[in-house]
Amino acid sequence: MSQQLQAKLEQFLDLNKKIKSYNEAIGLLHWDMSTGAPRKGIDTRSETIGMLSSEAFKLQTSEEMKELISYLNEESAFAALSDVHQRLINDCKKELERTQSVPPEKVREFSVLTAQSQAKWEVAKEKADFASFEPYLSRIVAMQSEFIDYYGVKDTRYDTLLDMYEPDLTVEKLDEVFSRLKARIVPLQEAISQSIHKPDTSFLNQSFDIKQQSEFSKYILKEMGYDFEAGRLDESVHPFAMGLNPGDVRITTHYYDTDVASAIFSSLHEGGHALYEQNIDSSLAGTLLAEGTSMGIHESQSRLWENMIGRSRAFWEHYYPVLQNYFPEQLENISLDRFYEAINKVESSLIRIEADELTYNLHIIIRYEIEKMLFNEQLDVKDLPQVWNEKYKQYLGVTPPDDGAGVLQDVHWSGGDFGYFASYSLGNMYAAQIMNTMAKELPEYENYIKEGNLAPIKEWLTEKVYQYGKSRKPSELIVAITGEELNPDYLADYLESKYKEIYKL
Repeated sequence: MSQQLQAKLEQFLDLNKKIKSYNEAIGLLHWDMSTGAPRKGIDTRSETIGMLSSEAFKLQTSEEMKELISYLNEESAFAALSDVHQRLINDCKKELERTQSVPPEKVREFSVLTAQSQAKWEVAKEKADFASFEPYLSRIVAMQSEFIDYYGVKDTRYDTLLDMYEPDLTVEKLDEVFSRLKARIVPLQEAISQSIHKPDTSFLNQSFDIKQQSEFSKYILKEMGYDFEAGRLDESVHPFAMGLNPGDVRITTHYYDTDVASAIFSSLHEGGHALYEQNIDSSLAGTLLAEGTSMGIHESQSRLWENMIGRSRAFWEHYYPVLQNYFPEQLENISLDRFYEAINKVESSLIRIEADELTYNLHIIIRYEIEKMLFNEQLDVKDLPQVWNEKYKQYLGVTPPDDGAGVLQDVHWSGGDFGYFASYSLGNMYAAQIMNTMAKELPEYENYIKEGNLAPIKEWLTEKVYQYGKSRKPSELIVAITGEELNPDYLADYLESKYKEIYKL
C-alpha cells in the first residue's frame, strides 16, 4: 500500500471514528431519557440530541467524506484494501448517496421532534390518550415522507424505508414471504383454537416480588454469557437494547408484579440483542461496521434466545428448579410440564411483546400493513386507532379496550422507526433457519441446554453471526450460515412441530 493510500485510509477511518463518537454520545443521551431523566429536562435534552445528530450528519455528508470515498473507491486503491475496509467504504458510500440531498437542518429538526415525541408517547400511553400524541406522530410521518423524497423513491415509497433496516428488502418480496408464512400458521392457529387441550396459565399471574424477578433476570443473562462488565440491566417503559460500543451494551426490561413471565422473556430477548453487539470482532471497533448487519438479523438473535432456546423444554429442564427456588411459594407445586405448556400457550392477545410465538407474527403483519397504508396509500394519522382496531379484530379476533393497549402500545413510531416492524418476523424466520443449521453442526446443542451449558451455543453464534457485525450483508450472512436464502418454511416447520405436540393435534 502506498504512503498516500495509507494516509487517505487513516483520514477516512478517523472521520468514521468521529461519526461513531457522536452516535455513541447521542445513544447515551437517549438511554438516559428512557431510564429516568427528569421530564422537565426533556425539551432541552432533545435540543442537545438534535444538535449532535446534525453535526454527525454533516460529517457523514461532508466534502471531506465525498473526496475520501471517491479516492478510495478508485479501482487500483480499492483493490489494495482489506475486505473489512472495502465493506466500510461501500457502506459509507451507500449511506452518502442516500442522504446527501437531505438538508442538515432537517436532520436536526427530526431528531429534536423524535426525542420530544418519545417522552410524549410515554405519557400518552399511560393515559391511553392518542389525541395528545397525534400531533407529534403526524409531524413524524410528514417528515418521513419528506425524507423519502430526499432519499429517492424505490419501487414504492415504503420500499425506501424498508431498505434502511433490511438492505434490498422490498414490499414485493415481503408480501410473498408473509403470504407463504400466513398460509401455514393461520390453519395451525385455527386448529389450536379448536383443541380441547388448554394449558392453564393462571399460576403465572400471582404476585411475584419484583426484586426477585430482577435478580433472576440478571442470573439468566449471566448464564447466556451477557457480560455485565460491558453492560447493565435497567428498567424502562418499553424494554430495549442499546449498543454504544462492544464494551458498553445496555439493556432494559419491565417488571410486572402479577406477571413473572414478562420480565424473564424480555430479558432473554434483549440479552440476545446484547450478545450480538458485545461479541463483534474488535477489529471493527470504532467504525460504523461495529453494529448488527440488519434489524432482521439482529432480531433473529433476540427471538432465537427468547423463544427457540428460552421457551424450549430443554432450557427449563435445567432452569425451572432455579426459578422455583426464587419463587417457592408460587411455583413449588407447579410441575415442569405445566410450566412449559403455560409459557407456550397460544392465544390471541392485544399486546405484541406479550404474544406467543405463533400469533406474534400476525401482530407484525398488522403493523406492516398499516405502515404501507401510511406511506403508499396516504392513510391519515388521525385514523390510525380505527384502522388498528379493525385489523386486530380481523386478524386476531380481539379489540383493544383503549388506545394504550392498542395503537399506542409500541415505542417505535414515536422514534420515527417506520419500516422496522417487519424485522421482527424476519428475525423469527432467520432464527428458525439458523437453528436448523446449528442442529446439524452442533448436534449436542439440546443436551448442552439441558445441562445449563449455554457457552457452546454462544460460541457457535459468535463464529457464525456476531463477529462479523455489519461487515457482511444479511443476505450474504444467511447464505454463508445455512447455504440458502431466507426461507419461511423453517419457521412454519418449527411452529407446527412444537405446537402440535403441546396441543396434542
